Amino acid sequence: MSARPDLANPERPPEAPAPTHPLDNPAYAALAGPHARFAERRGRVLRYQLDVSPWLAMPDDPGPDDWADLARLAGPGAEVPLPGVRTGLPPGWEVTFDMEGVQLVDESVAAAPDPEAVLLGPDDVPEMLDLVERTQPGPFLPRTVELGTYLGIRRDGALIAMAGERLHPPGWTEISAVCTDAAHRGQGLASRLVLAVAAGIRSRGETPFLHTSARNTDAIRLYESLGFRLRRRTRFVAARVPAAAGGWSADARR
Repeated sequence: MSARPDLANPERPPEAPAPTHPLDNPAYAALAGPHARFAERRGRVLRYQLDVSPWLAMPDDPGPDDWADLARLAGPGAEVPLPGVRTGLPPGWEVTFDMEGVQLVDESVAAAPDPEAVLLGPDDVPEMLDLVERTQPGPFLPRTVELGTYLGIRRDGALIAMAGERLHPPGWTEISAVCTDAAHRGQGLASRLVLAVAAGIRSRGETPFLHTSARNTDAIRLYESLGFRLRRRTRFVAARVPAAAGGWSADARR
């Protein structure tokens, strides 16, 4: 097993081998490819439009110029997610979030449409945001629904469960925003929606994948029971741009 990088100590950052698979840096692969229409760019740094997703993407081998571009793109004092970053942070950057995660991919998922699942769209966003607020499956913003297909289950007209598509590296699509209202859990609704979303991904000739916390063992067991397998362990990291980002950036570029 490779040594865990110390993101808070940039003095001797670990050597990071260049990824050879789009899922090694899926946000970058998505924003440089199928999701390019949502991308904001500065140099080699990419991010989603701010009302679409908080995800930001650095190149596989970020150097001083890339960190300077990120600082300018995000602004002094901003907190930024750093998916795919496996090297140490530059001086002045503060780690604000660091959680172990897992990435799972479709190995033998019995993907199938669900007769009760309905397609969700822009008109459903207020209800989707409300469900996300109550269940906390992860970031979901007013335009996240534009990233791909979102399916939901309604009972008595109310949205009680949903799942959809987020990151879209070439040939792959991430299943995300899997959530069920607390009053309707234990009925297998999340599993049904995951299988239904996976069926749509498979119909395009692509492969489903997903992320979750390494501590969320219940979710991992559920996804493995559905036919997903562990591809790799990863980290969900965020950091704060130095308050004097402008000055730091200028120094970094000398």
